[in-house]
Amino acid sequence: MESTNKHFKRYLVTTALPYANGPVHIGHLAGVYIPADTYVRYLRMCGKEVMFVGGSDEHGVPITIKAEKEGCTPQDIVDRYHGIIKKSFEELGMSYDIYSRTSSAMHHETASEFFEKLYKEGKFIEQESEQYFDPERQKFLSDRYIVGTCPKCGAEGAYGDQCEKCGSSLSPNELINPHSQLSGAALVKKPTKHWYLPLDQYEPWLREWILEGHKEWKTNVYRQVKSWLDSGLQPRAVTRDLDWGVPVPIEGADGKVLYVWFDAPIGYISNTKEICQQRGDNWEKWWKDEDTKMVHFIGKDNIVFHCIIFPCMLKAYGDGFIVPENVPANEFLNLEDDKISTSRNWAVWLHEYLEEFPGKQDVLRYVLTANAPETKDNNFTWKDFQDRNNNELLAIFGNFVNRILVLTHKYYEGAVPAMENLTDADKAVIEEMNGYPDKIGSLIENYKFREALQELMNLGRLGNKYLTENEPWKQFKTDPERVKTVMAVSLHIVAHLAILSEPFLPFSAHKLQKMIGLEGKQWNDAKTTVLLEAGKMLNQPELLFEKIEDSVVEAQLKKLEDTKKANQLNAWKPAEVKQTVSFDDYMKVDVRVGTVLECCKVPKADKLLQFLIDDGMKKRTIVSGIAKYYPNPEELIGKQVCFVANFEPRKLKGVVSEGMILSAEDKDGRLVLLTPSQVVPSGCSVG
Repeated sequence: MESTNKHFKRYLVTTALPYANGPVHIGHLAGVYIPADTYVRYLRMCGKEVMFVGGSDEHGVPITIKAEKEGCTPQDIVDRYHGIIKKSFEELGMSYDIYSRTSSAMHHETASEFFEKLYKEGKFIEQESEQYFDPERQKFLSDRYIVGTCPKCGAEGAYGDQCEKCGSSLSPNELINPHSQLSGAALVKKPTKHWYLPLDQYEPWLREWILEGHKEWKTNVYRQVKSWLDSGLQPRAVTRDLDWGVPVPIEGADGKVLYVWFDAPIGYISNTKEICQQRGDNWEKWWKDEDTKMVHFIGKDNIVFHCIIFPCMLKAYGDGFIVPENVPANEFLNLEDDKISTSRNWAVWLHEYLEEFPGKQDVLRYVLTANAPETKDNNFTWKDFQDRNNNELLAIFGNFVNRILVLTHKYYEGAVPAMENLTDADKAVIEEMNGYPDKIGSLIENYKFREALQELMNLGRLGNKYLTENEPWKQFKTDPERVKTVMAVSLHIVAHLAILSEPFLPFSAHKLQKMIGLEGKQWNDAKTTVLLEAGKMLNQPELLFEKIEDSVVEAQLKKLEDTKKANQLNAWKPAEVKQTVSFDDYMKVDVRVGTVLECCKVPKADKLLQFLIDDGMKKRTIVSGIAKYYPNPEELIGKQVCFVANFEPRKLKGVVSEGMILSAEDKDGRLVLLTPSQVVPSGCSVG
């Protein structure tokens, strides 16, 4: 339950701003957008005043990298993907009051003003530091534009923030031979000035506000925040050297923009301003009134930004800004037991789903809510998607509704029969039915959407059980009066389903409401026993859901299998060509063929093999770090290998190595010895 029983006058609900460098996939939907929309729809049905704010995050390095790769401008990229994302959300039924973008004039104005106020009030720390500079492009580079050799695994092409081969987090200063991804040039360090938000100054307030005041927050959120606070917060840069973003609005800051982590959350404020301006509303009541409850829906990778950094920004700004009452972050959703990856195209993209499954928005909403990663990472499979549609939506919900409506038209020409002479069993069913609005509502209010959906389906199960026990099709000829009551009770279960399903299944709920003439109802209307007056005429029934055949699922699985095969073919890419050397420099390297006379592991060195080589003139010892790939070194005796003959001798684990044996690295990172295609005399030169 929430930490306070305070009654809020209004609700401000935000969703994480998706990067406009690609479409939205089911992981985003399950983690952020569907739970947020469910919550908002419920609040509105309860008569609450709600502002639902979303938008595209259109600044930052991922956008510029995408533009570089495609040979276009960052604006081209964000225009394309903002359009795709916004259209997809609209078709899915996301009920935003506004879905805007951080490249808007309103956002640039708002973010600039926010920075200026903090700057003028001395809330930032100004620091100069040395950062990598590309002398050819004449620009400072962000971490992702800096590549080099990984210091952890030795892989080429590691980025300044991460090695994608071994997964290690890095800083540019750790890279070996760092160079520009843009020009290939060797980098130099130059001093540059930036402004930092001193997060450490807000630690005492954060501890009191969250660790003491919000112990009811989801465990995963609370623990991550506590871990950050226990580790000690550090000042964090709010500006960076980049030519895409909101320009830093002060003198002497040419070529600098607001860091995207600082700029993006201000988008919630600017988007609120934008819609309020259109409506003639006062935006400040949503952001500066203690009677407003603010809730951020995000994924777990955004917890620190929404629970620590953005609240510190609002606290530093002052002027009455409220901070979030809750941040119900979800974990991640996997796809077919593998991590969703945009770079590997291992995802179910929303815009593609909407094209391939027309009219089935609610099926996706249902499955992703039923599998919501609320407390731990969860998994989406197409078989589960099919089973939940066929065995739950169709068999439990849709089948019950259809049978009742068809029988009503068959027995009473579509008129609702009277509910008379209730038995104790009837009264028990009605009492149970009337308990579902509070039961489901309480779960939604506490962000337990998966359990709330289960209770909605339990209402459907109650209807099916009641129908099976009373069998009106058998009693119609022998006891028609009893059948009227059974049908009336069943129709009221249908009416409850029509209302209570709306936050979860808006398209199906509206379709059902139209069939029974029950449109525009509020949540509390479902607490009324009599929703359908006797004699009310119902419209013709239509199927709410349809069976999903095996062939449909097989097509989706084949699509993923094709993606996996394509990834395997494309996974390996050769390392970037090193800096150009002259022919004379190349000729200084003396590569020859030698015959292996002896080979064994170096004691106390798991990675090293010791070779004794016949080089055609003498025997020489060479140590090579390939033991992992040749577990039986004696099998190499008699083979010929290529080696560099004129390296300076050096001692490795106490053994003097007189050269370097050459090997190639395959797509799996395995080292393979280079050998001539046929036997040649030992000592032959390679050139």
